[in-house]
Amino acid sequence: MTHNKVLSYLGIAKKGGHVKSGAFMTEEAVKSYNAFLVIIADDASSNTKKKFEDMCKNYEVPCYIYGSSDELGHCIGTEFRMCLAITDEGLSKACIKVLEEKTPKTEESI
Repeated sequence: MTHNKVLSYLGIAKKGGHVKSGAFMTEEAVKSYNAFLVIIADDASSNTKKKFEDMCKNYEVPCYIYGSSDELGHCIGTEFRMCLAITDEGLSKACIKVLEEKTPKTEESI
């Protein structure tokens, strides 16, 4: 249930134009202070995870490792995505609430 809720929120955010996906767009959203949440796929490389966890810590953006790249991509209508940023504060808070029930924040984001 929780899993579907997070993916549903991501789909809603995408339809509303509030998702930046892929490494370049996610990084741009974080560095321009437009990101309220970053999600990294569980199957992303350790370098990708570390890069985004460190960046999110610096910019004080919540960061979670969640789902597979296929799941993240599918819910936003693409083949796969290793990372994405949500740029809507309300949807980000809703996602974080659900994520915190099952998935702890990455250590760097705490």
